[in-house]
Amino acid sequence: MCMNISGFIARRYLFSRKYISLISTLTYISIAGVTIGTALLIVVLSVFNGFFDVVKSLLLSFDPDVRIESTQSNTFLYSDSLRQQLEDIPEIQLISPFVRGKALLSNGDDANKVVEVKGIDEATFINMVNIEQSITSGVYDLEVRNRKPGIVVHEQLRSELFLNMGDEIALLSAAGMRKALTQITVPRSYQFDVRGAYLVQSIASTPSVYVEIDAARRLFNARKQVTGIDLKLTNSEAAENLKNTLAAELGPEYKISTWYDLQKPLYDVMYLEKWGAYIILMIIVVVAVLNIIGSLTMIVIQKRRDIGILMSMGFSSGRIKSIFRKQGLFIGMIGCGIGGSLGFLLCWLQQQYGLIKLSSAFIIDAYPVDIRLLDVLIILGGSLLLCLAASWFPSKQASAIQPAEAVRYE
Repeated sequence: MCMNISGFIARRYLFSRKYISLISTLTYISIAGVTIGTALLIVVLSVFNGFFDVVKSLLLSFDPDVRIESTQSNTFLYSDSLRQQLEDIPEIQLISPFVRGKALLSNGDDANKVVEVKGIDEATFINMVNIEQSITSGVYDLEVRNRKPGIVVHEQLRSELFLNMGDEIALLSAAGMRKALTQITVPRSYQFDVRGAYLVQSIASTPSVYVEIDAARRLFNARKQVTGIDLKLTNSEAAENLKNTLAAELGPEYKISTWYDLQKPLYDVMYLEKWGAYIILMIIVVVAVLNIIGSLTMIVIQKRRDIGILMSMGFSSGRIKSIFRKQGLFIGMIGCGIGGSLGFLLCWLQQQYGLIKLSSAFIIDAYPVDIRLLDVLIILGGSLLLCLAASWFPSKQASAIQPAEAVRYE
Protein backbone atom coordinates (compact mmCIF):
# COMPACT_ATOMS: atom_id res chain seq x y z
CA MET A 1 0.00 0.00 0.00
CA CYS A 2 2.81 2.38 0.89
CA MET A 3 4.53 1.61 -2.36
CA ASN A 4 1.34 2.41 -4.28
CA ILE A 5 0.90 5.72 -2.44
CA SER A 6 4.46 6.85 -3.13
CA GLY A 7 4.13 5.83 -6.78
CA PHE A 8 0.79 7.68 -7.08
CA ILE A 9 2.26 10.85 -5.58
CA ALA A 10 5.31 10.61 -7.85
CA ARG A 11 3.09 10.41 -10.94
CA ARG A 12 0.96 13.34 -9.81
CA TYR A 13 4.03 15.47 -9.19
CA LEU A 14 5.45 14.67 -12.61
CA PHE A 15 2.36 14.84 -14.80
CA SER A 16 -0.07 17.43 -13.52
CA ARG A 17 -3.30 17.51 -15.55
CA LYS A 18 -4.34 20.98 -14.44
CA TYR A 19 -1.89 23.07 -16.43
CA ILE A 20 1.41 22.97 -18.29
CA SER A 21 4.11 24.35 -16.02
CA LEU A 22 7.84 24.86 -16.44
CA ILE A 23 8.39 21.70 -14.40
CA SER A 24 6.24 19.56 -16.66
CA THR A 25 7.93 21.09 -19.72
CA LEU A 26 11.34 20.12 -18.35
CA THR A 27 10.00 16.66 -17.62
CA TYR A 28 8.87 16.20 -21.23
CA ILE A 29 12.24 17.48 -22.45
CA SER A 30 13.98 14.97 -20.20
CA ILE A 31 11.82 12.12 -21.54
CA ALA A 32 12.53 13.27 -25.12
CA GLY A 33 16.28 13.31 -24.41
CA VAL A 34 16.25 9.79 -22.98
CA THR A 35 14.08 8.62 -25.90
CA ILE A 36 16.36 10.06 -28.59
CA GLY A 37 19.52 8.85 -26.85
CA THR A 38 18.20 5.31 -26.38
CA ALA A 39 16.93 5.05 -29.96
CA LEU A 40 20.19 6.34 -31.42
CA LEU A 41 22.25 4.00 -29.28
CA ILE A 42 20.26 0.95 -30.41
CA VAL A 43 20.46 1.96 -34.08
CA VAL A 44 24.16 2.89 -34.08
CA LEU A 45 25.33 -0.15 -32.12
CA SER A 46 23.20 -2.41 -34.33
CA VAL A 47 24.83 -0.90 -37.43
CA PHE A 48 28.28 -1.53 -35.93
CA ASN A 49 27.23 -5.13 -35.28
CA GLY A 50 26.06 -5.42 -38.87
CA PHE A 51 29.37 -4.18 -40.25
CA PHE A 52 31.24 -6.53 -37.90
CA ASP A 53 29.26 -9.49 -39.25
CA VAL A 54 29.91 -8.40 -42.85
CA VAL A 55 33.66 -8.10 -42.27
CA LYS A 56 33.71 -11.38 -40.34
CA SER A 57 31.90 -13.25 -43.12
CA LEU A 58 34.32 -11.83 -45.71
CA LEU A 59 37.37 -12.82 -43.69
CA LEU A 60 35.99 -16.26 -42.81
CA SER A 61 35.44 -16.90 -46.51
CA PHE A 62 39.25 -17.29 -46.71
CA ASP A 63 40.26 -17.59 -43.04
CA PRO A 64 39.86 -20.85 -41.09
CA ASP A 65 38.01 -21.16 -37.82
CA VAL A 66 41.21 -22.40 -36.14
CA ARG A 67 44.81 -22.49 -37.38
CA ILE A 68 47.66 -24.62 -35.99
CA GLU A 69 51.26 -23.46 -36.48
CA SER A 70 54.63 -24.23 -34.92
CA THR A 71 56.09 -22.02 -32.21
CA GLN A 72 59.64 -23.22 -32.89
CA SER A 73 60.09 -22.98 -36.67
CA ASN A 74 58.33 -21.94 -39.87
CA THR A 75 57.36 -25.52 -40.68
CA PHE A 76 56.63 -28.75 -38.80
CA LEU A 77 56.00 -32.39 -39.58
CA TYR A 78 52.37 -33.25 -40.27
CA SER A 79 52.46 -36.81 -38.98
CA ASP A 80 49.77 -39.48 -39.19
CA SER A 81 49.42 -39.42 -35.40
CA LEU A 82 48.72 -35.66 -35.43
CA ARG A 83 46.21 -36.05 -38.24
CA GLN A 84 44.44 -38.87 -36.39
CA GLN A 85 44.41 -36.84 -33.17
CA LEU A 86 42.64 -34.00 -34.98
CA GLU A 87 40.20 -36.30 -36.75
CA ASP A 88 39.09 -37.72 -33.40
CA ILE A 89 37.83 -34.32 -32.22
CA PRO A 90 34.08 -34.14 -33.05
CA GLU A 91 33.96 -30.33 -33.36
CA ILE A 92 36.39 -30.41 -36.31
CA GLN A 93 34.60 -30.71 -39.62
CA LEU A 94 37.51 -30.33 -42.05
CA ILE A 95 41.33 -30.44 -41.88
CA SER A 96 43.41 -28.65 -44.53
CA PRO A 97 47.24 -28.50 -44.23
CA PHE A 98 49.13 -25.82 -46.17
CA VAL A 99 52.61 -24.58 -47.03
CA ARG A 100 53.11 -20.83 -47.35
CA GLY A 101 55.97 -18.50 -48.22
CA LYS A 102 57.19 -15.57 -50.30
CA ALA A 103 58.39 -16.08 -53.86
CA LEU A 104 59.34 -14.07 -56.92
CA LEU A 105 56.85 -14.50 -59.75
CA SER A 106 58.25 -13.94 -63.23
CA ASN A 107 56.37 -13.61 -66.49
CA GLY A 108 59.19 -12.60 -68.78
CA ASP A 109 62.19 -10.38 -68.43
CA ASP A 110 60.42 -7.24 -67.18
CA ALA A 111 57.33 -8.65 -65.43
CA ASN A 112 58.42 -9.67 -61.93
CA LYS A 113 56.58 -9.41 -58.63
CA VAL A 114 57.03 -10.76 -55.11
CA VAL A 115 53.91 -12.72 -54.15
CA GLU A 116 52.72 -14.85 -51.27
CA VAL A 117 52.40 -18.45 -52.38
CA LYS A 118 50.09 -20.81 -50.55
CA GLY A 119 50.34 -24.50 -51.26
CA ILE A 120 47.08 -26.28 -50.49
CA ASP A 121 45.46 -29.67 -50.66
CA GLU A 122 43.12 -29.02 -53.55
CA ALA A 123 40.49 -31.53 -52.45
CA THR A 124 40.08 -30.21 -48.89
CA PHE A 125 40.72 -26.51 -49.56
CA ILE A 126 37.76 -26.24 -51.94
CA ASN A 127 35.50 -27.23 -49.03
CA MET A 128 37.34 -24.96 -46.58
CA VAL A 129 36.70 -21.69 -48.45
CA ASN A 130 34.51 -20.57 -51.32
CA ILE A 131 37.33 -20.01 -53.81
CA GLU A 132 35.50 -21.88 -56.58
CA GLN A 133 32.66 -19.33 -56.43
CA SER A 134 35.26 -16.53 -56.60
CA ILE A 135 36.83 -17.66 -59.88
CA THR A 136 36.50 -14.89 -62.48
CA SER A 137 38.65 -16.34 -65.26
CA GLY A 138 39.58 -19.90 -66.17
CA VAL A 139 38.99 -22.73 -63.70
CA TYR A 140 40.12 -23.80 -60.24
CA ASP A 141 42.62 -26.47 -61.28
CA LEU A 142 46.02 -27.08 -59.68
CA GLU A 143 46.69 -30.58 -61.04
CA VAL A 144 49.83 -31.44 -63.02
CA ARG A 145 49.01 -31.46 -66.74
CA ASN A 146 51.59 -31.92 -69.49
CA ARG A 147 54.22 -31.99 -66.73
CA LYS A 148 53.22 -28.53 -65.55
CA PRO A 149 51.40 -27.89 -62.24
CA GLY A 150 48.61 -25.34 -62.23
CA ILE A 151 48.43 -22.03 -60.42
CA VAL A 152 45.49 -19.78 -59.53
CA VAL A 153 46.25 -16.06 -59.10
CA HIS A 154 44.33 -13.05 -57.85
CA GLU A 155 42.53 -10.98 -60.49
CA GLN A 156 44.49 -7.87 -59.51
CA LEU A 157 47.80 -9.67 -60.08
CA ARG A 158 46.57 -11.03 -63.40
CA SER A 159 45.77 -7.48 -64.55
CA GLU A 160 49.08 -6.03 -63.33
CA LEU A 161 51.20 -8.64 -65.15
CA PHE A 162 48.82 -9.00 -68.14
CA LEU A 163 48.47 -12.73 -67.55
CA ASN A 164 46.22 -14.91 -69.69
CA MET A 165 44.90 -18.38 -69.06
CA GLY A 166 47.50 -20.90 -70.18
CA ASP A 167 50.46 -18.55 -69.74
CA GLU A 168 53.62 -20.05 -68.28
CA ILE A 169 55.08 -18.33 -65.23
CA ALA A 170 58.03 -19.10 -62.99
CA LEU A 171 58.28 -19.00 -59.20
CA LEU A 172 61.56 -18.61 -57.33
CA SER A 173 61.59 -18.82 -53.54
CA ALA A 174 63.69 -16.61 -51.28
CA ALA A 175 65.59 -19.70 -50.08
CA GLY A 176 66.39 -20.57 -53.68
CA MET A 177 67.74 -17.09 -54.38
CA ARG A 178 69.82 -17.16 -51.17
CA LYS A 179 71.22 -20.56 -52.08
CA ALA A 180 72.16 -19.32 -55.55
CA LEU A 181 73.99 -16.32 -54.07
CA THR A 182 75.89 -18.25 -51.39
CA GLN A 183 76.81 -21.24 -53.55
CA ILE A 184 77.27 -19.31 -56.81
CA THR A 185 74.85 -21.47 -58.76
CA VAL A 186 72.02 -20.76 -61.13
CA PRO A 187 68.82 -20.20 -59.08
CA ARG A 188 66.30 -22.95 -59.60
CA SER A 189 62.83 -21.78 -60.54
CA TYR A 190 59.65 -23.81 -60.96
CA GLN A 191 57.30 -23.46 -63.90
CA PHE A 192 53.51 -23.24 -63.56
CA ASP A 193 50.55 -22.87 -65.91
CA VAL A 194 48.05 -20.12 -65.14
CA ARG A 195 44.77 -21.99 -64.88
CA GLY A 196 42.49 -19.46 -63.21
CA ALA A 197 42.07 -16.09 -61.52
CA TYR A 198 39.89 -15.31 -58.50
CA LEU A 199 38.54 -12.12 -57.00
CA VAL A 200 37.85 -11.52 -53.32
CA GLN A 201 37.49 -8.34 -51.28
CA SER A 202 40.83 -8.20 -49.48
CA ILE A 203 40.45 -6.39 -46.14
CA ALA A 204 43.41 -7.21 -43.95
CA SER A 205 45.93 -9.25 -45.93
CA THR A 206 47.64 -9.56 -49.30
CA PRO A 207 45.87 -12.02 -51.65
CA SER A 208 47.78 -15.26 -52.23
CA VAL A 209 48.52 -17.28 -55.33
CA TYR A 210 47.52 -20.92 -54.93
CA VAL A 211 49.43 -24.03 -55.99
CA GLU A 212 49.25 -27.69 -54.99
CA ILE A 213 50.84 -28.44 -51.63
CA ASP A 214 53.42 -30.84 -53.11
CA ALA A 215 54.54 -28.18 -55.59
CA ALA A 216 54.87 -25.69 -52.74
CA ARG A 217 56.95 -28.18 -50.77
CA ARG A 218 59.37 -28.47 -53.68
CA LEU A 219 59.43 -24.69 -54.12
CA PHE A 220 60.19 -23.99 -50.46
CA ASN A 221 62.18 -27.21 -49.85
CA ALA A 222 59.72 -28.27 -47.12
CA ARG A 223 59.66 -31.99 -48.01
CA LYS A 224 56.92 -33.64 -45.89
CA GLN A 225 56.44 -30.65 -43.65
CA VAL A 226 53.71 -28.00 -43.55
CA THR A 227 53.54 -24.36 -42.49
CA GLY A 228 50.23 -24.82 -40.74
CA ILE A 229 46.93 -26.69 -40.52
CA ASP A 230 43.61 -24.96 -41.09
CA LEU A 231 40.55 -26.32 -39.31
CA LYS A 232 36.90 -25.77 -40.17
CA LEU A 233 34.49 -26.35 -37.29
CA THR A 234 30.85 -27.28 -37.18
CA ASN A 235 30.30 -23.98 -35.32
CA SER A 236 32.82 -21.12 -35.67
CA GLU A 237 31.71 -19.68 -32.30
CA ALA A 238 33.21 -22.75 -30.60
CA ALA A 239 36.69 -21.78 -31.81
CA GLU A 240 37.83 -20.31 -28.50
CA ASN A 241 36.89 -23.43 -26.53
CA LEU A 242 38.59 -25.67 -29.08
CA LYS A 243 41.69 -23.46 -28.92
CA ASN A 244 42.03 -24.19 -25.20
CA THR A 245 41.47 -27.91 -25.78
CA LEU A 246 44.07 -28.13 -28.55
CA ALA A 247 46.60 -26.08 -26.56
CA ALA A 248 46.28 -28.55 -23.68
CA GLU A 249 46.51 -31.64 -25.93
CA LEU A 250 49.24 -30.55 -28.37
CA GLY A 251 51.47 -28.72 -25.92
CA PRO A 252 53.61 -25.58 -26.18
CA GLU A 253 55.25 -26.68 -29.45
CA TYR A 254 52.18 -25.52 -31.35
CA LYS A 255 50.55 -22.11 -31.69
CA ILE A 256 46.75 -22.23 -31.84
CA SER A 257 44.94 -19.24 -33.38
CA THR A 258 41.21 -18.69 -33.74
CA TRP A 259 39.57 -16.70 -36.54
CA TYR A 260 39.55 -13.74 -34.14
CA ASP A 261 43.27 -14.08 -33.38
CA LEU A 262 44.16 -14.15 -37.09
CA GLN A 263 42.69 -10.67 -37.62
CA LYS A 264 42.83 -9.44 -34.02
CA PRO A 265 43.95 -5.82 -34.72
CA LEU A 266 41.06 -5.30 -37.13
CA TYR A 267 38.44 -6.86 -34.85
CA ASP A 268 39.76 -4.95 -31.83
CA VAL A 269 39.52 -1.63 -33.69
CA MET A 270 35.92 -2.40 -34.66
CA TYR A 271 35.00 -3.17 -31.05
CA LEU A 272 36.77 -0.01 -29.90
CA GLU A 273 34.82 2.08 -32.41
CA LYS A 274 31.56 0.48 -31.34
CA TRP A 275 31.94 1.15 -27.62
CA GLY A 276 33.51 4.54 -28.30
CA ALA A 277 30.32 5.46 -30.15
CA TYR A 278 28.31 4.13 -27.18
CA ILE A 279 30.15 6.43 -24.76
CA ILE A 280 29.80 9.46 -27.05
CA LEU A 281 26.08 8.94 -27.66
CA MET A 282 25.46 8.45 -23.95
CA ILE A 283 26.21 12.17 -23.66
CA ILE A 284 22.70 12.76 -25.07
CA VAL A 285 21.26 10.78 -22.16
CA VAL A 286 23.53 12.66 -19.74
CA VAL A 287 22.10 15.99 -20.99
CA ALA A 288 18.61 14.61 -20.37
CA VAL A 289 19.73 13.54 -16.90
CA LEU A 290 20.76 17.12 -16.11
CA ASN A 291 17.24 18.21 -17.04
CA ILE A 292 15.86 15.53 -14.70
CA ILE A 293 17.95 16.91 -11.83
CA GLY A 294 16.67 20.41 -12.56
CA SER A 295 13.02 19.46 -12.87
CA LEU A 296 13.01 17.27 -9.73
CA THR A 297 14.81 19.94 -7.74
CA MET A 298 12.16 22.45 -8.79
CA ILE A 299 9.44 19.98 -7.74
CA VAL A 300 11.07 19.69 -4.30
CA ILE A 301 11.04 23.48 -3.94
CA GLN A 302 7.48 23.80 -5.21
CA LYS A 303 6.13 20.92 -3.10
CA ARG A 304 8.00 21.83 0.08
CA ARG A 305 4.73 22.35 2.05
CA ASP A 306 3.28 19.08 0.74
CA ILE A 307 6.42 17.20 1.77
CA GLY A 308 6.21 18.73 5.26
CA ILE A 309 2.56 17.64 5.56
CA LEU A 310 3.38 14.12 4.41
CA MET A 311 6.19 13.84 6.94
CA SER A 312 3.95 15.14 9.73
CA MET A 313 1.41 12.45 8.74
CA GLY A 314 4.02 9.76 9.35
CA PHE A 315 5.94 9.48 6.06
CA SER A 316 9.56 8.60 6.86
CA SER A 317 12.51 10.20 5.11
CA GLY A 318 13.03 6.92 3.22
CA ARG A 319 9.49 7.04 1.81
CA ILE A 320 9.96 10.68 0.81
CA LYS A 321 13.15 9.69 -1.02
CA SER A 322 11.21 6.89 -2.67
CA ILE A 323 8.72 9.37 -4.17
CA PHE A 324 11.43 11.30 -5.99
CA ARG A 325 13.45 8.26 -6.94
CA LYS A 326 10.34 6.84 -8.54
CA GLN A 327 9.96 10.02 -10.54
CA GLY A 328 13.44 9.44 -11.99
CA LEU A 329 12.53 5.81 -12.61
CA PHE A 330 9.28 6.78 -14.38
CA ILE A 331 11.11 9.23 -16.65
CA GLY A 332 13.71 6.55 -17.45
CA MET A 333 11.12 3.84 -18.09
CA ILE A 334 9.02 6.03 -20.38
CA GLY A 335 12.06 7.32 -22.28
CA CYS A 336 13.64 3.88 -22.58
CA GLY A 337 10.34 2.29 -23.58
CA ILE A 338 9.61 4.78 -26.35
CA GLY A 339 13.26 5.03 -27.41
CA GLY A 340 13.72 1.27 -27.44
CA SER A 341 10.58 0.77 -29.52
CA LEU A 342 11.65 3.50 -31.94
CA GLY A 343 15.15 2.02 -32.23
CA PHE A 344 13.76 -1.45 -32.91
CA LEU A 345 11.37 -0.04 -35.53
CA LEU A 346 14.14 1.83 -37.37
CA CYS A 347 16.40 -1.23 -37.33
CA TRP A 348 13.58 -3.44 -38.62
CA LEU A 349 12.81 -1.03 -41.44
CA GLN A 350 16.48 -0.94 -42.42
CA GLN A 351 16.70 -4.74 -42.35
CA GLN A 352 13.57 -5.21 -44.42
CA TYR A 353 13.79 -2.34 -46.91
CA GLY A 354 17.39 -1.05 -46.79
CA LEU A 355 16.23 2.56 -46.45
CA ILE A 356 19.74 4.05 -46.11
CA LYS A 357 21.94 3.00 -49.03
CA LEU A 358 25.70 2.75 -49.33
CA SER A 359 27.93 3.52 -52.28
CA SER A 360 27.47 1.09 -55.17
CA ALA A 361 31.22 0.42 -55.05
CA PHE A 362 30.95 -1.10 -51.59
CA ILE A 363 30.48 -4.79 -50.81
CA ILE A 364 26.85 -4.34 -49.77
CA ASP A 365 24.25 -1.87 -51.01
CA ALA A 366 22.68 -0.77 -47.70
CA TYR A 367 23.74 -0.30 -44.10
CA PRO A 368 23.73 -3.73 -42.37
CA VAL A 369 21.89 -4.04 -39.06
CA ASP A 370 22.15 -6.69 -36.36
CA ILE A 371 20.29 -6.17 -33.07
CA ARG A 372 21.89 -8.03 -30.16
CA LEU A 373 20.08 -8.60 -26.87
CA LEU A 374 23.16 -7.91 -24.73
CA ASP A 375 23.69 -4.51 -26.38
CA VAL A 376 20.04 -3.58 -25.84
CA LEU A 377 20.23 -4.59 -22.16
CA ILE A 378 23.40 -2.52 -21.70
CA ILE A 379 21.77 0.50 -23.35
CA LEU A 380 18.51 0.30 -21.41
CA GLY A 381 20.28 -0.53 -18.16
CA GLY A 382 22.72 2.36 -18.56
CA SER A 383 19.95 4.85 -19.34
CA LEU A 384 17.82 3.71 -16.40
CA LEU A 385 20.75 3.88 -14.01
CA LEU A 386 21.53 7.44 -15.11
CA CYS A 387 17.90 8.45 -14.59
CA LEU A 388 17.89 6.88 -11.12
CA ALA A 389 21.19 8.59 -10.31
CA ALA A 390 19.66 11.92 -11.37
CA SER A 391 16.97 11.54 -8.71
CA TRP A 392 19.47 10.99 -5.89
CA PHE A 393 20.24 14.66 -5.16
CA PRO A 394 16.59 15.92 -5.27
CA SER A 395 15.41 13.00 -3.13
CA LYS A 396 18.09 13.74 -0.56
CA GLN A 397 17.03 17.38 -0.47
CA ALA A 398 13.39 16.40 -0.01
CA SER A 399 14.13 13.99 2.85
CA ALA A 400 16.11 16.68 4.69
CA ILE A 401 13.10 19.03 4.93
CA GLN A 402 11.88 19.67 8.47
CA PRO A 403 8.04 19.36 8.65
CA ALA A 404 7.48 22.22 11.11
CA GLU A 405 9.65 24.65 9.18
CA ALA A 406 8.10 23.64 5.83
CA VAL A 407 4.52 24.25 7.04
CA ARG A 408 5.41 27.46 8.92
CA TYR A 409 7.35 28.76 5.90
CA GLU A 410 4.34 28.31 3.65
